[in-house]
Amino acid sequence: MKSLPSLRRFDTADEVPLGLALLSGAIAASMIVPLTWLVFEARNVDPARAREMLVRPETVDIVTNSLLLMTSVTLLSVLIGVPLAWLTVQTDLPFRRFWSIVVALPLVVPSYIGAFAFVSAFGPRGEFQSILQPLGIERLPEIYGLSGTTLVITLYTYPYVYLTTRAALLSFDTTLLDAARTLNHGEWDAFRRVTLPQIRPAIVAGALLAALYGVSDFGTPAIMQFPVFTRQIFVEYNNGGLDYASLLSLQLLAIVLVVLALEWWVRPDRTIRGDGSEGSHDPVVSLGVWRWPAATFPAAITTLALAVPIWILGLWMVTGDPYARQTLAFEFSYALNSVLVATAAAIVAVLAALPVAYFAARYESPVATLFERATYVGFAVPGIVLGLALVYFATAYDSLDLAVAPTLYQTLPLLVFAYVVRFMPQAVGSIRTTTLQVDPQLVEAARTLGETPLRTFRKITLPLVTPGVTAGAALVFLTTMKELPVTLILRPSGFDTLVTIIWRAQEAAYFQYTAIPAFLLLVVSGLSMVVLLSQGGREGL
Repeated sequence: MKSLPSLRRFDTADEVPLGLALLSGAIAASMIVPLTWLVFEARNVDPARAREMLVRPETVDIVTNSLLLMTSVTLLSVLIGVPLAWLTVQTDLPFRRFWSIVVALPLVVPSYIGAFAFVSAFGPRGEFQSILQPLGIERLPEIYGLSGTTLVITLYTYPYVYLTTRAALLSFDTTLLDAARTLNHGEWDAFRRVTLPQIRPAIVAGALLAALYGVSDFGTPAIMQFPVFTRQIFVEYNNGGLDYASLLSLQLLAIVLVVLALEWWVRPDRTIRGDGSEGSHDPVVSLGVWRWPAATFPAAITTLALAVPIWILGLWMVTGDPYARQTLAFEFSYALNSVLVATAAAIVAVLAALPVAYFAARYESPVATLFERATYVGFAVPGIVLGLALVYFATAYDSLDLAVAPTLYQTLPLLVFAYVVRFMPQAVGSIRTTTLQVDPQLVEAARTLGETPLRTFRKITLPLVTPGVTAGAALVFLTTMKELPVTLILRPSGFDTLVTIIWRAQEAAYFQYTAIPAFLLLVVSGLSMVVLLSQGGREGL
C-alpha cells in the first residue's frame, strides 16, 4: 500500500546541505546562548554568600510555595479538565456541543486579568462583599495567598488538560467500551480499565503544560501577594539584588527541567488501541437522573472563569472616574505599540523558524532533531527568567563599549528578540507539520527537472506550507500581545503597551483604567482560539 504523503518525510538519501545545517544551528544556538548568562552572573557571587542565600528561610519558603502552587494547579487542572472532556464527548450532557466550546474559552483570558478581577470581586471591601453586606455577611474567605493563587491560575490553565484530553477522546474507538459492557463492566469500571489507559498520554501532556504554567506564572502570584520564584525574582531585580535574582532564576530553571524529566519518565510507552477506525462523536454513556445536575459543573466553572472578569471589567467601565489619574488613561498608542512589537516578533519568528522547521522535516538527521528541540528551550523557560538572562546579556554586551555597535539594553530589538526566543516554537511546530504534509514526489520532480534546492523550496515547498507559516505567525503575534514579565523587564523606557498599562493601573489600585486595555486583550486573545481550532488545536502548544 502506498504511504500517505502526510506521514512521509522527504527522500533522506539527499545529502544534508551544509549551508542549511549551519543556518539552523546558528538559529538554535541563539535561542539558548542568552540563558547561559544566568550561570555567568551566579558564578560571580561569593560561594559562601551563595550558600547563605540559598538556605535562608525566605528562600526555603519560596521553594516550598512554588512547589505547592505547581502541584496544586496541576492536580486541580486534571480534576477539572478530564471530567469536562469526558462529559462533553462521551455522555449525553445537555447542550454538550455548547459546553464543549465554552469550557475552552478561559484559555484566552490572561491569568493576571483574572487575578485582579477576582481580587476586586472577592477581596476585602470587594464588589461581592458589598452585595452580601445587607444580608449580614461581614467577611468573605481570604482570597490572597496559596488558595486564591491556585484558584485563579487553575481556572485559566485547566483548558490545556481539557483540550488535550478531549482530542484523545474524540479519536477514541468507542467499540472498546461496547466490548467492555459485554463483559459486564460498569460505566466506572469501563472508564478506568479501557478509556483511562487510552487517554493517559493526552492527560500527561496537558498536565505538563499546566505544571509549567503554574510554576512560571508571574502576574497572578504578584497580585495575590503570594511569594514564589517569579514574584521574588522581579522584586530582587527592581531592588538591585541581581546576584540573588540570578540564583533564584537558576533554582526555578532547575525545577522546570525536573518537571520536563518527570513528564518524560511517566509518559506511557504504549496505549490501548482499537481497530484504527475513527472515533464516534455520538454519546456512549447515559447519565440518567444525573444528566441535568451534571450540567452545573461546566456552568459553575465557566461562570467563575468568564463571568467574574467580564462583570468586573464592565463595572469599571461604567462606574470608574475617568479624571482620577490622567497618567493612566487609555491612549491609542498603547494598542499601536502592542501591535507593533507583536507584528515584528511574528515576522522574525517565522523567518527564523522556516530553516529550522524545514531542516527537521526534510532530513531524518539527529542534528536536525537536536536543532529543532533546542528552539523549544525558550518556550519551557519562565518569562521572568528569560527576561533576567537577557538583561545580563545586554548589560555585558553594552559594557564592551564598542564604538560601531548600538546598545542593547531596553531597546526594541532586544524586546523583539526575547519574544522570538519565547514563542518561536509555536511557529516551528506549525511550519514543520505542514512541511511534512508536502508530497515528496513534487519536490523530487522539480529536482529531476534541474531546479536547485533553493528554487525548489521557493517555487514548490513554500507555497504549500504557507498555511502553516500564517498560523505560526498568528500564534506568535497573539501570545506576544499577552506576555507580561518579558515586557515589563525589557521594554524601552517610556514604551507602554496594553499589558504594561494594565500592570501599572493595578499596582496603583486604579483598576478602572484596566478595563479598556483588558477588553482589547480579551478580544485579541479570543482570536487565538480560532487559530488553535483551525490547526487542530495542537501545533501551537
